[in-house]
Formats: sequence, structure tokens, C-alpha cells
Amino acid sequence: QVQLVESGGGLVQAGGSLRLTCAASGRAFSNYGMAWFHQAPGREREFVAGIAWSGGVTNYAESMKGRFTISRDNAKSALYLQVNSLKPGDTAVYYCGAAWRGGGTAQAPYTYWGQGTQVTVSS
Repeated sequence: QVQLVESGGGLVQAGGSLRLTCAASGRAFSNYGMAWFHQAPGREREFVAGIAWSGGVTNYAESMKGRFTISRDNAKSALYLQVNSLKPGDTAVYYCGAAWRGGGTAQAPYTYWGQGTQVTVSS
């Protein structure tokens, strides 16, 4: 099992930046594919970015490419999301998820989730 705790959210003006962190505890973090999803009020949880458990291959939702960067530090059992050029439409709760030797853009493979961190972008 793995426990996940997100941090780093906050209120930021449009065009600003934040660095979200997902701290993992438990065993074998390096064996989990990791991802960030976000959920805006009244909307479904949506994939933002993912990083593979092996080799660090990344993928992004189309609207996040070039603005968001996902990374991981297996030695620290941590996942990061650098978010730049924020837009009001990025306002949402951001969740990290962990999938044992899996991943992808759907929620189903991610069996562990954090509690989320709120990102609010003002215009």
C-alpha cells in the first residue's frame, strides 16, 4: 500500500506558477505509475499528467502541454507538478494517484489517491 498527501496549492493570479507536491509513504514507490488529475466544481475528475513507473516516460493532457511538467524523485518518494502560465480554467482540486506497475489517462488503474490540494487562479 501507499499513502499520498498533496500540497502546494493556493490562490494565484493568471499567468502565475505553482509547484504541487505529492508525498508518498509506504513501500516500493518506484513500482507505481503516478499521475495528476484535477476536478473542477460540477465536473468529472480529469487526467492532467502522468509519469511511468519505469523509465520516467511522461504524458500530458493536450491543454497542459508546454505549461505543466510532471516529475518524480523515487529516492524521496515524491511526485511533483510544476504548473506555469496558469489560467482561470485551471482552477480545480488537484489529486495525485498511484497505479501499481500501471498508469494511463483513465482513473481506473489508480487505486490510491490523495486528499487533493486546491488551486485557484484569479483573472
